Amino acid sequence: MGLPLENKRAVVTGAGSGLGKAIAIALSRAGADVAVQDLNPDGADATTKELLAEGARAFSLSGSVANATDVARIFSEIDQRWSGIDILVNNAGINMNKPTLELDPEEWRRAMTVNLDGTFYCAREAAFRMKVRASGSIVNISSIYGLVAAPNRAAYCASKAGVAMLTKSLAVEWAELGIRVNAVSPGYSLTPAVHALAEQGRLDIDALTRRTPQKRLAEPAEIADAVLYLCEQRSQHITGQVLAVDGGWTAYGYI
Repeated sequence: MGLPLENKRAVVTGAGSGLGKAIAIALSRAGADVAVQDLNPDGADATTKELLAEGARAFSLSGSVANATDVARIFSEIDQRWSGIDILVNNAGINMNKPTLELDPEEWRRAMTVNLDGTFYCAREAAFRMKVRASGSIVNISSIYGLVAAPNRAAYCASKAGVAMLTKSLAVEWAELGIRVNAVSPGYSLTPAVHALAEQGRLDIDALTRRTPQKRLAEPAEIADAVLYLCEQRSQHITGQVLAVDGGWTAYGYI
């Protein structure tokens, strides 16, 4: 029996580090060819080198998902390598943690442009290619803060909630094209970025751990496993869903 994603072609945005890197590794180990995209070309190249060292088939791409012209170019470059796309994981995104009265319009716009517009631009380009074969899986990365609110995160919460609703809308529209669209909403996970924020005193891992019903934060590979499931054949009847992978965070309403 072959690997579950054998001969599938997957694009992962924001895959130069953190969750995106973990997702690229998971898809590759499941047999997929992986196009590794990141705004930072060095990050994309580093992830690609790791995949190639494992014997995977991968190549790197750089550009901004927030720029529609860049996105069109990125997918044009993919066309030069592949004859189609089977999987897209829209992972690229930014945080925006700031009191709303201190949030200027440019910061608001940037959160929306990267997190929401970028997801739309990439999903649309992928769908043009997926509809040719009447098959494809798109997984968008939202957040627990697209499902529940938190202070000092108005732009982030709004953009990630937009990703969740965009997921549902595209799922019902594109179902007749054979394209499934789902989202994963991660809770806090032990990425290098989270560790860096903790070292800067901007985030308290112990407090977050206490707040999580399972009393631990996720490993990046656990988020990647959820994404992998939504890309596989065994999830063929699942579309339009937003799956929280958060150790119970969003279910826990008791203070």
